[in-house]
Amino acid sequence: MDHDAILEKVISVVNDTLEVPADVELTEKTAFKDLGADSFDLLELVTALEDEFDLTFDDEALEKIATVGDAVSAIEVAQ
Repeated sequence: MDHDAILEKVISVVNDTLEVPADVELTEKTAFKDLGADSFDLLELVTALEDEFDLTFDDEALEKIATVGDAVSAIEVAQ
């Protein structure tokens, strides 16, 4: 799966999981904290991404996921 396809799926999962308002446009630079996500929300998001992409993030990757782009990069490495 190429970068743009992964990005599109990640944005979809983030929108659904964090219930992002329709008027908020997500980019690779969007930080999850800026969307009001707390640690529980991030855990829920990581689980949703792991399910969507059928993979498991290692602890080192999880520590680096703070933005949409970070999530895309972690998925690219994990595939």
